[in-house]
Amino acid sequence: MHQIPPAPLSLTTTAGDLILTDLRAQVGAVLDRLPHVLRLLAENHLRAGGDAACLRAALGDWLDGRETAFELTFRPNRLLMHDTTCTPALADIAGLRDALAEAGGDPASLSPVLPVEVSVDHSLAVDLYARPGAATVNLRGEMARNAERYAFMKWASEVMETVHVNPPGTGIMHTLNLEQYATLLSVGPDGRAHPDMMLGTDSHTPMINGIGVMAWGIGGLEAESVMFGQSVSLAMPRVVGVRLEGRLGQGVLSTDLALEVTHRLRKLGVTGDFVEFFGPGVATLTADDRAVIANMTPEYGASTGFFPADAEAVAYLRRTDRPETLTAAIEPAFRAMGLWFDPAETPRFDTEITIDLSALPPLVAGPRRPQDAVAAGTMRAATEAALGRALAPLPATVTDLPDGGVGIAAITSCTNTSDPRLLIAAGLLARKARARGLGPAPWVKTSLAPGSPSAASYLARAGLLEDLEAVGFGIVGFGCTTCIGNSGPLPEAVETALAAGRAVVAVLSGNRNFPGRVHAKLDLGYLASPPLVVAMALAGHVHGDILQDPIGRDPEGREVRLADLWPASEEIEAAMAAAFRPEDVPADFARASLNADWAALEAPKTVRFPWDPASRSLRRPKFARPSTRSNLGRYTAHPLLVLGDDMTTDHISPAGWIDPEGEAGRWLIERGADPKALNVYASYRGNWEVMLRGLFTNRAAINALNPDLPPAHLRMPGGEVLPLHAAATAWEAEGRSAVILAGERYGMGSSRDWAAKGAALLGVRAVIARSFERIHRTNLIGMGIVPLLIEGDFQPALAGLGVDSRIFLDLPEAELMPGHPVRMGLESPDLELSLRVAVETGQEIETLRAGGVLPKMIAERTRAQVA
Repeated sequence: MHQIPPAPLSLTTTAGDLILTDLRAQVGAVLDRLPHVLRLLAENHLRAGGDAACLRAALGDWLDGRETAFELTFRPNRLLMHDTTCTPALADIAGLRDALAEAGGDPASLSPVLPVEVSVDHSLAVDLYARPGAATVNLRGEMARNAERYAFMKWASEVMETVHVNPPGTGIMHTLNLEQYATLLSVGPDGRAHPDMMLGTDSHTPMINGIGVMAWGIGGLEAESVMFGQSVSLAMPRVVGVRLEGRLGQGVLSTDLALEVTHRLRKLGVTGDFVEFFGPGVATLTADDRAVIANMTPEYGASTGFFPADAEAVAYLRRTDRPETLTAAIEPAFRAMGLWFDPAETPRFDTEITIDLSALPPLVAGPRRPQDAVAAGTMRAATEAALGRALAPLPATVTDLPDGGVGIAAITSCTNTSDPRLLIAAGLLARKARARGLGPAPWVKTSLAPGSPSAASYLARAGLLEDLEAVGFGIVGFGCTTCIGNSGPLPEAVETALAAGRAVVAVLSGNRNFPGRVHAKLDLGYLASPPLVVAMALAGHVHGDILQDPIGRDPEGREVRLADLWPASEEIEAAMAAAFRPEDVPADFARASLNADWAALEAPKTVRFPWDPASRSLRRPKFARPSTRSNLGRYTAHPLLVLGDDMTTDHISPAGWIDPEGEAGRWLIERGADPKALNVYASYRGNWEVMLRGLFTNRAAINALNPDLPPAHLRMPGGEVLPLHAAATAWEAEGRSAVILAGERYGMGSSRDWAAKGAALLGVRAVIARSFERIHRTNLIGMGIVPLLIEGDFQPALAGLGVDSRIFLDLPEAELMPGHPVRMGLESPDLELSLRVAVETGQEIETLRAGGVLPKMIAERTRAQVA
């Protein structure tokens, strides 16, 4: 017999009379045993109309350690994007409008139903640095390089009323989310209230988990279905608890904890898991500290890095000038729903680890992966281990960039610049260095790019902006810059050192340091806290122990060590108290939003976007069209690429510098582009012609089929060597089906859907890997490409495969289930392998059957309007 669900919970607060989900009544007594992430998912599932009895049974199974096939329904209340993920998504929507109109439907009906906030933050490059006015020059350069693409984004915001674009210069999307958009409690005009829950098309979206907002990163393809009202279907997640004990010691910062968490959780293996922090140590961390740790969720491979809501989260909202009517209502509402954090609680987790905060030393991570945390004083040894050789000794007097020299030192990224204490710490170190007469090594490219315009106000009020400028760290703009690969041109001294075969290192306060990530020519990079970035710029190299050895000498010849410069916690707190003002946050954002160049951009007013055939930036998407082919079924394929472990989305589809001698560069130059101003790949994500030619061009993307060839080239069966995109075209003409084989952690890193779209343009029908990162796996499904997990010890890159090797796949369409086992036959070498279809929900199966998200949307809209 169908049971009537309990009545909603009513509560009178400063925000008015609220109507809440009565979680205790619907979930039952087990609520307090659940991690907060499951409590929030349960609330969302129930609010979306899910059956309470089925949910209770599934949660009971989870608490008892039993497998469950139950699928949670999740509906976010908002969506966050940035300019280089929204461009391909909006191009897809424009293409879908065209396809719908051509089928006789109404193109205007394709407009998002969910509020979409877009931050223009991923296209700012460090063209000018260490000079007055650098931020203005760099912003104008950004606008000039990207005017056509930005006009396209403006078109979308004007014809789709739920899309709002924040202009260049307003900050980084995750900082904006923290400071401007997150509410923790969402209250509707009718008084219905619920926890703020959202999704974002950037892998670092979980940064907002630091203040108790449930969120995770998704690919642009999944976002396109979500923004049109499709709910997200989730298998019951594995939940990992991280118990924090103690308190961070003197000189140890939130960056160090984030790097330790990343190291420990990567070692544990938490891919796709929901991570939650608990224990008494949580209460010793500020909301800013927590956000730093949550930001690096994709680096440790999880879906979330969640800190439940507590008084510190509410205090953060007050510190960023949120209305008191909202902030005063949060605690009573969350307590009533059973969502308020208690440091003494001990929820049940699938597995858990403990980290003693008081035992942590200063750390860096690198030089090639963010999970490789090492003591800050051991960078030389780590560099030599990565190179497989010793660094040349330093000369008695260092006048040129040495072997192991620092080429780039960048305080960059939302990861660390969103925390005012970390920037203040960097400023205090700069002040002391300036007082001792120190400056950066002359070959180092220095930059400071905060995530929030308010950083300029509090640094200036503290008198620290001038100190930072004196040691080369003037503000170059408010955007992602070096962290995303927009580090700009390398100084001549760095180019000279690279040409001479010297190792050049980047040091940045970002979240990723994959080879080629910071700059296409740099393979070595260390992640470090903002003050340590300044210290490394002063030292100029990785030789010695930065924590103990002299960094330099003052004008009197006295040695200066890091201990002489490093600010005490009390100094940081005093400067923070004197300089930070809540009203700066909305006021500075409002001023930055008045971007005159953005306002002057002219955008089309038509319902359908008028594609320009001569455009180098925008092309009608090739895949936003009806499809009749599914990649399920029985077929024979050949390997197009065979790759090793840790093949990131940066390796697959680069974001940074375009080589004028490469395939993409030549295509652009042939169409009138300036070889010296080609911009970066991320700016061409609305043009499939450019992105196709950039696939797998990273020097580390070694294809085991032809390891002797340059990246993105293939030796055809007849011996002819072709660029990868040309080889794929030839295979398609021959009727050859293509697959990619890879090792562990395929698709780790950024959320970029072009890593999957590119594979689809290459004709790839399946990707067969030892493991997948979560977002890339969903992006592959979104493009109709079947992700297949290798079971057993088969290592594709070591198997001796060739372009003539034949792979026999039988992927059942009608009978396909999540985790379906598959046998794969392999000829030359002759093997039979066990695979598993890496799909988790029925929704994903339906997407594969339809040939991907976009064909599915076209078919559904056409049936609804044209039938």
